[in-house]
Amino acid sequence: MKKVTILGGGFAGIDAAIYLKKMNYDVTLVSNREYFYIFPTSIWIPTHESEFKDVCVDLTQLQDAHGFKLIIDEVTEINVKENFISLASGTKIDDYDYLIVAMGASKMKHKGIENTLSICGAPEQSLQIRDAIDALVEKGSGKIAMGFGGNPNDTSAVRGGPGFELLFNVHNMLKKKGIRDKFELTFFAPMAEPGKRMGPQALKMMDMMFNKLNLKQHFGKKITSFEKDGIVFEDESKLESDFTMFIPAGAGHEVVINSDLPLNAAGFIKTDDFSNVLTQDGEMSNVYAIGDVASLEGYDWRAKQGHVAEVMAKNVAHNINERENNSTDFKGYHEHLNILCVMDTGNGAAFVYRDDKRAFMLPMPIIGHWLKKGWGSYCRFSKLGKIPRIPGM
Repeated sequence: MKKVTILGGGFAGIDAAIYLKKMNYDVTLVSNREYFYIFPTSIWIPTHESEFKDVCVDLTQLQDAHGFKLIIDEVTEINVKENFISLASGTKIDDYDYLIVAMGASKMKHKGIENTLSICGAPEQSLQIRDAIDALVEKGSGKIAMGFGGNPNDTSAVRGGPGFELLFNVHNMLKKKGIRDKFELTFFAPMAEPGKRMGPQALKMMDMMFNKLNLKQHFGKKITSFEKDGIVFEDESKLESDFTMFIPAGAGHEVVINSDLPLNAAGFIKTDDFSNVLTQDGEMSNVYAIGDVASLEGYDWRAKQGHVAEVMAKNVAHNINERENNSTDFKGYHEHLNILCVMDTGNGAAFVYRDDKRAFMLPMPIIGHWLKKGWGSYCRFSKLGKIPRIPGM
């Protein structure tokens, strides 16, 4: 039985392990935390609509459900040429036939970043965001700024949606408490039109929503630093803030940058359409890279999202199986590139979709919120094998 080692316990890594086990491979999953974290539903932790445990799935439960081997440890070295992985515990893994790197990305480093918290950062930060907002609610007033940044070397590494969602949910929470008028809420970003990748209709609707909800906008100025009481921009202006939530753009994982894997300018692993890491001679290797750790090629509006990572994972399982059966009927991710999300507002949502042919945003008052709630439950129980996967998801 061929052995596959998977590095990373996120959307990409978990799905790759599940599909490969169904194909009867000997699968070992290495994760640096003991749970799978459902990032898209973590937006409700700061507003007390969800508890931390609600967005976590114990990896031992997933192991029991699917039968893969599990190692909780930190990857410290990847050596492709010599075919081994080193872990923080001192363990060395060198007996795999295939390696799948799905470790996610690191974050761009900004001056004063310690003065911010991120809903897309370490999972524990969602609790810190909750506590910071609770403190301002207890105080009775305040200025809250939320935003995201970009990576000039890779535009696909931007993740702004959760920032919009969190701000909308905080607005809704404060409104329910009857104290919204005591707070100044501002969204900021260095680009002139944040959210543009969703399409012109979505951009127009987002602007209307900001005006309707009295959310201030601060766009088009490069961020130079973060301070305890606000954000400083390139023109030396300052956006005052009692609490700042900021999502830095993704950057190459430190372990990957120090490896012998081929990387793009942003530090993401170069692959072909089949997610394979090619050798210097252009031949297929035994290494694949999926999810945020991989360089995503394609349209200018492309974005790294969980569902794209899941497509990559399913394809890689298929492609490995094809190789083992001496076939070349491989599947690529490029034809599946799209932007797909349910942007939650706390009391509703908007369905956002874009591909190479169309782009639209569909408002879903009330029902949209519960649709996303339902997706969170679907994500948990389908990965645990308690309910079937919906075809195409």
